[in-house]
Amino acid sequence: MATPIGNLADITLRALHVLQLADTIACEDTRHTQSLLRAYGIDKGGAQLLAVHQHNESEAAKAVVERLRAGQRVAYVSDAGTPGVSDPGARLAHTVAAAGLRCLPLPGASSVTTALSAAGAVAHGPGAAGFLFAGFLPTRGAERAAAVQALALESRCVVLLEAPHRIEELGRALAVLGDRPVTLARELTKQFEEITTHPAQALTEWLGGNPQRARGEFVVLLHPLQAAAPDDDAEGRRVLQLLLPELPLKTAVKVAAELTGQPRNALYELALQLRREADSADEEGD
Repeated sequence: MATPIGNLADITLRALHVLQLADTIACEDTRHTQSLLRAYGIDKGGAQLLAVHQHNESEAAKAVVERLRAGQRVAYVSDAGTPGVSDPGARLAHTVAAAGLRCLPLPGASSVTTALSAAGAVAHGPGAAGFLFAGFLPTRGAERAAAVQALALESRCVVLLEAPHRIEELGRALAVLGDRPVTLARELTKQFEEITTHPAQALTEWLGGNPQRARGEFVVLLHPLQAAAPDDDAEGRRVLQLLLPELPLKTAVKVAAELTGQPRNALYELALQLRREADSADEEGD
């Protein structure tokens, strides 16, 4: 079940209902979850909270399966957002399914989709490729640089996550991407939420402009690579070469202009040139 990433009002009515019904609430941090429950006026005893985090997920998943088989209703929450994406939960879901038990998703807040929805960074329309979720990059310099170089060739929007104490280092690493637009989304749904877009090479300067800008958890979006602009002359030439053998010159130019969006005068001159080239080739053949 998803829980708010900042603003407590982002809980769903369904989530509140299930939290009240649950016999056990599995969670990353029992103290954090207990505070969350109190904020909603939900009272659960300590025995009803079960710690399931990245360091014990495999073993704790077995305890969840035992409780499910005993007839309990178990809800799993991460500290914030949707479990199993960048937080623990995937192993738990896999173990429950492998045991032949049901795992039901309760949708809600996610920092990934929250940032994507406001950044305008996902391409749409014919040939659009969606986005790639890459999560946290390696922390070591050489490994991080290699990861950035690999992502530089990725044409889709790339979603990264970063902690505040490493965001400036990530900004320096992304500088090699030059003019590629990058959106930084920090403190999402919280009081000091900020979503801003800059060329990759300008991130370090922007982050250094104010100490406050490096605070908070970050979602970092690398915008899609811009397709290279087509060579107008080559495209016009290709279309005219297809049309001229089948149509009168003026008609071929008119159709080519409609297909390519190029100026009719320029296409007319190109069509005359192609006719001259064709005539010259015929004379040489004779």
